[in-house]
Amino acid sequence: MTTDDMAVDPVTLEVIRNAATAISEEMNANLIRTGYSPNIKERRDCSCAVFDADGGMISQAENMPVHLGAMPFSVAAALERYPPESLSPGDAVLLNDPFRGGAHLPDLTLVSPVYADGELIAFAANRAHHADVGGSRAGSVSADATEIYQEGIRIPPVKLYDGGDLVVDAMELILANVRTPDERRGDLRAQQAANETARERLQDLAKKYGVDTLRNAIAEIQDYSERRMQAALAELPDGTYEFADVLDDDGRGTEDIRIEAATTIDGDSITVDFTGTDPQTEGPINAVFAVTASATYYAVRCVTDPDIPPNEGCYRPIDIDAPSGTVVNADPPAAVVGGNLETSQRITDVVLGTLAEAAPERAIGACQGTMNNVTFGGVDPRTGEPYAFYETGGGGFGGRASGDGMDGVHVHMSNTMNTPAEVLQTAYPLAVERYEYRPDTGGAGKFRGGLGLRRDYRVCDHDAAFSLLAERRIHPPYGINGGKAGGVGDDKLIRDGETEALPAKCTRDLEPGDVVSLRTPGAGGYGDPAERDPEAIRRDVKSGKLSPKRARELYDVDLEGVESNSTRDP
Repeated sequence: MTTDDMAVDPVTLEVIRNAATAISEEMNANLIRTGYSPNIKERRDCSCAVFDADGGMISQAENMPVHLGAMPFSVAAALERYPPESLSPGDAVLLNDPFRGGAHLPDLTLVSPVYADGELIAFAANRAHHADVGGSRAGSVSADATEIYQEGIRIPPVKLYDGGDLVVDAMELILANVRTPDERRGDLRAQQAANETARERLQDLAKKYGVDTLRNAIAEIQDYSERRMQAALAELPDGTYEFADVLDDDGRGTEDIRIEAATTIDGDSITVDFTGTDPQTEGPINAVFAVTASATYYAVRCVTDPDIPPNEGCYRPIDIDAPSGTVVNADPPAAVVGGNLETSQRITDVVLGTLAEAAPERAIGACQGTMNNVTFGGVDPRTGEPYAFYETGGGGFGGRASGDGMDGVHVHMSNTMNTPAEVLQTAYPLAVERYEYRPDTGGAGKFRGGLGLRRDYRVCDHDAAFSLLAERRIHPPYGINGGKAGGVGDDKLIRDGETEALPAKCTRDLEPGDVVSLRTPGAGGYGDPAERDPEAIRRDVKSGKLSPKRARELYDVDLEGVESNSTRDP
């Protein structure tokens, strides 16, 4: 496209493109600042985006990949229920139903139309993970759910605000079905405030440039991203590339659940076909199509050009075939809470595995491949009020051609932070007794995989309900290009000095003083371990990231004079 072909001059176009991104980022900053729960204020388990009048994404804040690729499906569901002609200024549509545009029930999405000069010009949308939305277990991430009805309140697209006024009946219905209503009310108000931020900023843009110019600029921004993605795909070799990996189990006796993909690159387009993937399961690790699409979009962007502006246009050249009734496109009433959390990670591993053959120089060893979901719930003895705590755990990032993987970080579909120990212990009747890297969990290679983490939670002065929903406890994160697999997770319950191994998907009733020790996976290495710089090996041993014993087993290196500063177990 030449400058003469453009409806908006290049300078104005670039200003509006960056302004749209800034709006999404400001939305997210306000959501985090005004949220009530530590899960939003501290962990930042939320995402924001702006959409055009037809529901196509314009821009997003760079937050949770599993939210962002799936959010267009929520906007589409909201518009299917409330066509644009039925909406008015001040409306806001809330939903979380995974089978109607959502991902899993704790993720509540709020969609608000934006008007200028009486015309619908855009939609503001945000998604936030609420620490409890009801269901059979506090925290609403139950490892033992077998159908969605056990996972919490299921909200189809409904108006939470009508003409700027709160729909009190809808709010009261939601709050009556959760364990922590004050926190939920506060987080929903924060979501509304975030969308109001976008409304003001978008109206300012429309006033400055005019509705027609803004609309034309939005279309050209999306077309620009499409061209960039097509060009990046055209640089990859044509062909069909296949890869498969497995989930450990579904927590209900089904093991080695296979996810298989065949990725076909044909010129400037790409198709990812999940035919061959196992059927949906009884346990809660089923993913809906929106989650599978989100993971696929993310993986393709990683291997092509992550700098392509993320919007509807950049996804147009990507086609996805996910057979209905499988673990990557489950039918109702499947339990799906872990599909968004765990299966999304494995889908990412598999799609990246297919693309590693097409672009080996951009491949990485498998990251930890799990979010390590923990929930605690009960009655806080300090206040006499119910509480629900939810958190995910970081782990290893895969080794890559440019260097070692990062240690103890959230990876791929999860881009949150941890809950600082000080905040956790202030907000909940829990204590963090140990928080450290797990030595020897990074897969060996020319560039090693990152280390997993150990985080020990003690229950203080009350009985608590606990749930763990995790992966990579049996099948380790794979290495690549000769790299070795990373270490698996290994979780424990410590009671009265006795240690019990915890299954990766389990629920437990805990007593005062019990300690749950979450021990997360490392990541796969990249390249032949024989090519690793001996000085890097000595540095890892000296820092305690690699034990002398494992160093001698994995690498042929002289450790004379090198002392490890750690005797910790992994």
